[in-house]
Amino acid sequence: MQAAPVRATAIPSFTDALRAVESLLMSGGQRTARRNAWTSVLEDRRRAKDRVEAQRFLEQAAGRS
Repeated sequence: MQAAPVRATAIPSFTDALRAVESLLMSGGQRTARRNAWTSVLEDRRRAKDRVEAQRFLEQAAGRS
């Protein structure tokens, strides 16, 4: 029984495939703008999570007094 052949190249991830399609469809400036917008969305989500955690902490601290 023979072993399966080993692939010499890695299979691209879904993200890699999306970036390849993006590079074909959008100009460089559009790609940069989209990535900047997504980075802003992620940062807003992180700040919102931090606000919720801080609010919970303050409510717990006020309850202990």
